[in-house]
Amino acid sequence: MAKQWLIATTIIVLAAVGVGAAFYLDDGVEAEQAREKRASNVNVVQPRTDRVRDVVVAVGTLRSRQEIELTTEVSGRIVELNFAPGDPVSKGQLLVRLEDRQAQADLRVSNAQYADAKRQYDRAQSLRTNNSISQAQVDALRTTLDVAEAQLEAARTRASDHRIEAPFAGVVGLVDTSVGAYLNIGDSIATLDAIDQMELTFAVPERYLGQVAQGQALTAKTAAFPDRDFNGTLAELGTRINELSRSLPVKAMIGNSEGRLRPGQFMSVSLTLQEREALVIPEQAVLVQGSKAFVFVANDGEARRIEVGLGSREPGVVEITEGVSSTDSVIITGQDRLSSGDKVAIVEDDNALVSSESSTNRLWQ
Repeated sequence: MAKQWLIATTIIVLAAVGVGAAFYLDDGVEAEQAREKRASNVNVVQPRTDRVRDVVVAVGTLRSRQEIELTTEVSGRIVELNFAPGDPVSKGQLLVRLEDRQAQADLRVSNAQYADAKRQYDRAQSLRTNNSISQAQVDALRTTLDVAEAQLEAARTRASDHRIEAPFAGVVGLVDTSVGAYLNIGDSIATLDAIDQMELTFAVPERYLGQVAQGQALTAKTAAFPDRDFNGTLAELGTRINELSRSLPVKAMIGNSEGRLRPGQFMSVSLTLQEREALVIPEQAVLVQGSKAFVFVANDGEARRIEVGLGSREPGVVEITEGVSSTDSVIITGQDRLSSGDKVAIVEDDNALVSSESSTNRLWQ
């Protein structure tokens, strides 16, 4: 009896399991069929040809075309200070004069000694013509004259060292001293900068080395004047690639006729290397995985993932160098939830494209 009961129970359990499995399989098939039938709504655009630019965007630091720190080569007390902070000065203008009475006295002594040595030498030469004096005496007097001339030049140099003149035209910075102050050798007085033309130093990535040349135009901006573009040209190219950054240091000249820019100022620079016609698509269509980029295209109601090559970027758009053509329908919405082979339905939506700049609107609206 017990054996019969066990057999009956086993049969019932197996039947239940079979029914459940059948229901599970039916539900799975129905779910799969339903998934295959459902198509994802997507928006598409076709790649278009537009003019793109290879642009290097970098940051750099401004420096004066010429810049020095005004110091003194001799010790002394200031008796003249002929400028104020921020004053423009011309080349050769006297900026500072130190007390130089002793130097001027030494200069007068040297002048007198030179004049006396020259008179004696000239008289000896006239006497030598009639053999009234030996050649040895003339030579000795010539030596005395040369020594006096050298001493006079030294006295002039010592006197001029008490005068500090502008070596070039520029603008004087903050003054750290005043009339009556005593300066020691090497003490700083002020800075002098030539700011009519400014040097902007930045770096260009190594891959653009073949496209960089002197004379190329560029545009720079600074946070101090956010609505102002400063134009310049590439003036100097470095001779060595930086091994750490793999970039080439360069210098550009920026016009500063209004005097708004200052040495040490931080600027962002945009250097246009070349322009060309190329295919572009909205940047939002691109999916990046590691070092590779992909897009999805709609082909006969199915999504197909394609690896693409990317070129230059501009606000909202990116250049496509390979992978798609102008006849492909590139999916721009929902592509992050798609796999190759998924069913898709193309719909129209004016708000599907995320526009970031007017150039994007011009291309895609």
